[in-house]
Parts: sequence; structure tokens; C-alpha cells
Amino acid sequence: MPAYRSSWMNDDLDALRDLARAFFEKEVAPNVDKYIEQHHVDRDLWNKAGELGLLCLSIPEEYGGGGGTFAHEAVLIEEQARVVDTAWGQSLHNGIVAHYLLAYGTEEQKLRWLPKMASGEVVGAIAMTEPGTGSDLQNVKAKAVRDGDEYVVSGSKTFITNGAQADLIIVVVKTDVSQGANGISLVLVEADRDGFRRGRVLNKIGQKGQDTSELFFEEVRIPVTNLLGTAEGQGFVQLMQQLPQERLIIAVGAVAGMETALEHTLRYTKEREAFGRNIFGFQNTKFTLAEIATEAKVARVFTDDCIAKHIVGELDIPTVAMAKWWTTDRAMSVASECLQLHGGYGYMQEYPISRMWVDSRVQMIYAGTNEIMKEIIARTL
Repeated sequence: MPAYRSSWMNDDLDALRDLARAFFEKEVAPNVDKYIEQHHVDRDLWNKAGELGLLCLSIPEEYGGGGGTFAHEAVLIEEQARVVDTAWGQSLHNGIVAHYLLAYGTEEQKLRWLPKMASGEVVGAIAMTEPGTGSDLQNVKAKAVRDGDEYVVSGSKTFITNGAQADLIIVVVKTDVSQGANGISLVLVEADRDGFRRGRVLNKIGQKGQDTSELFFEEVRIPVTNLLGTAEGQGFVQLMQQLPQERLIIAVGAVAGMETALEHTLRYTKEREAFGRNIFGFQNTKFTLAEIATEAKVARVFTDDCIAKHIVGELDIPTVAMAKWWTTDRAMSVASECLQLHGGYGYMQEYPISRMWVDSRVQMIYAGTNEIMKEIIARTL
């Protein structure tokens, strides 16, 4: 099959891909089993990535970042997927938390936090989901009550990526509990504040190396200058403006996952023999892999178009919702088909396809469930 090159790639991104691939192969791939066992990456992985300039790639250089675009983040996400790692939460740190600060932070906030996030000194997280709300962000119960020059933050959050290692957390709160969406604000909470407490690292069925945690805020006092934005009540709009990039990040990972699953399965079926010939020689195997290759190519071309549009600010919310739901749905289907072609070995954890299968499932849930994506699309029909 002819080699495919994404339309948004260039020489600078080729060099980044080489650097990222070498980093993941040296620093991440040999440690994946350890990350899974301990439920988090080693803390110094962040510092090593920062030293190489792999953090905050799309943040301007004046704030310590790489001065690149979303294309730089996409390359890093793809290379991480190709070593079958879902433990390191760099895409949330780089492409989500840092961009909330860049878009809505004061100059003081940006200068204080972004260089440290770029160096790996500070790990970022965003705390949206609560035990009783799920995707219903308008009804969060966590609150920040104004008391003079401080907010008193109270509440609990769950399913928080990077939660166990985060030094800075963007917290979705109600600053006006009498309002719905209009009462939501985003505040910055440093992990060393009195009253902040981490709960357990959650035991998930997949992505076991990722420190997904519970967080508790027990009358945590923060200065009013930790509000993100120019006024209270802007949080819901801020979330809606930034969620499309989060959903595109997931689509990029899903497509790279499809391609990686196909690569592993092609290798396995061409090496494994049954009934006197390799498994690839059976018509069912060839037809299944032909279908997977086609779906992966369609997903790649669609997602590449979304990336190209996003780089120039033309990606709309319904289109990225389409990309998120369709690529994650297909990625789960591809992982299942590829596992089946591995036979019993596909069910063994020593084979990467087994991890791809369980790790893919959550992509259909986080950043807004795929049902929510369909609701967003349907509103435009």
C-alpha cells in the first residue's frame, strides 16, 4: 500500500516525530508494565520530556512553550499511541490544561504557570466530573464562595486524569449556586493548599497506568486572583470553547490506535501458522484486515481534515463531535476484530492487542460520551 502522508505534516514536524519516537521508545515503552503495576508514570518522566521540549509544544515561546501548533501536539499523541501507552497524561497537560491558561489566564497567571508546565516542574489537571454529574457540567455541586479577597472551595471530583501527580488543578465550580450554566466558574487550585486532599487512584478496567483519581476540596482557601477569566460566571462558555480541542485530541489518539492495532495484527497473522499456512492466508483474515485498513484510512483522512481546519481556526463543534464519536467507535471495533484474529493469545496481557482492546473503551465515554456527541450533531440537522 502506498505510504500516506498527512496534509499538515512538514519538515519541522518530521523532525519532531523522530525525536518523539526515540523518546517513547527509550523512556516509555520499556516501563509500560511498571506504570500499569504502580498506576502512574514515574514523576521524572515529566522532567525528561520537559528537558527535550516535548511539553507545551503549542504554547508560545514567550511562556516557555514550543511555539508550535496543534499539529505538534498531534504528532506527540500519535507517537505515544504507537508504543501502546495510555499511562502518560501529556495530551491533557499540553493540549487542554495549558490552553485554558493561555486562553483565559491573566498575564501573571500565564507567566507563573506555563513555563513550569513546559519544563515538567508542574503537572496540570482539570477537575470537571463529579460523582453525581457525569457529562452534566451545568449541575456541578462543587462551589467557590467569595470571602473577602479569597474563595473558599468545597466539593469533590472524580475520574480526574493526572490527579495523583498534579501540582495545579483547574477546578469547575459554582460561584453562584442560584444559577445553572451562568453560575459556573473555573478556578486554579494548587495542590499544596490546606484542605486539598487526593483520594484513591481509581482501579479501571483499562488505562491502568494512568493516575485517574478522586480529588477532595475541604474549604480550600485560594486568592480571588486564582479565578480563571475576567469575571465570575464565564466557566461554562470557557469549557464549551475548549472542549472541541479535547475531543480532537481523543480522535487523533483513536486513529493512531487503529493504525497500531492493524500493524500489530498484520505482523502476527503473517507469522502465526494454523493448518499448515500462516493465518493471513485465510480469506476471512484477509477480508477482515482489508476492512480494517479501509476504516483506518477513512478515519485518518477525516481526522487529518479536522486537524488542518483546527490549525487555521475553522473546525466547528458539530464536525469535531462527528470525529470524536466515529473514530472512537471504530477504534473499539477495530481493536475487537484484531484481538479475534490473535485467537487465544489476544486475550493474554503480554500481547499489546489485549491492552489496546481494554484501553480503547473509555474513549467512547470521556470528553463527553458518544451519545452526547450525537446529540450535538443532531441539533444541526
